Amino acid sequence: MPARDPAFPYRFTHAITRAPATSIIRGLRAVDTGNPDLATLRAHHDAYIATLRETGATVVELGPLEDFPDSVFVEDTALCLPEGAVVMRPGAPSRLGEAAEMAPHLKALYTEVRTVDEGHIEGGDILVTGREILVGRSARTDATGIASLARLVADWGHRLREVHTPPGVLHFKTDCSLLDAETILSTDRLAGSGCFAGYRVIPVAEGEEAAANTIRFNDLVLMPEGFPHTRDAILTAGYTVREIGNSECAKLDGGMSCLSLRFSPR
Repeated sequence: MPARDPAFPYRFTHAITRAPATSIIRGLRAVDTGNPDLATLRAHHDAYIATLRETGATVVELGPLEDFPDSVFVEDTALCLPEGAVVMRPGAPSRLGEAAEMAPHLKALYTEVRTVDEGHIEGGDILVTGREILVGRSARTDATGIASLARLVADWGHRLREVHTPPGVLHFKTDCSLLDAETILSTDRLAGSGCFAGYRVIPVAEGEEAAANTIRFNDLVLMPEGFPHTRDAILTAGYTVREIGNSECAKLDGGMSCLSLRFSPR
């Protein structure tokens, strides 16, 4: 097996996004704070894509899927690794078909695409750090799905560690994100579990928990607008930050990582 670049979890040549459908107003949400404004959401989405492209990455923009209101959140459909992609099995019944829709696009970019066929697992519960893959058990990801994923990536040389998503939190990465191979941005409620022992943790500011879901994409950290204390902490740690509007996706529990699949296929 060829040596793996230790920066592979945050240095990417490609990303896949999907345009929001007009049906997004029927999207899933934990708390109803009103429907997203489609025009504003599209403007934010366009800014997000432009920022990914600014780093030199190729961004594949897929068309909207009206039958799947949550389909803009493509991260939940797959796990993309250097060696291949794994199609997920979402835990929300209304989202199962999204993974099947994503599979042919992954096959166009990867020589090997595998599929989770037992239990349930969503990409929002998976944090790839380079040394390991952390998978958070949640309402959308169960032990059977985690075990299935572990088997599928074992011969690619990846080790999984099951952790737990805090109660009342949708996905593991709702509360954390990778800034580099040794550094994780996290809420106190998640880091307090001890799941990041051995990593440097930058804490999200109190009251700014929604800022925890960022993405490191090449030399930029993309984070949602409106969280100045957490932004300043990331800047102080030496990262280059780009703030992106996320007010409308947030109404559907969506964040920066949810909106793309990021990878460098071999």
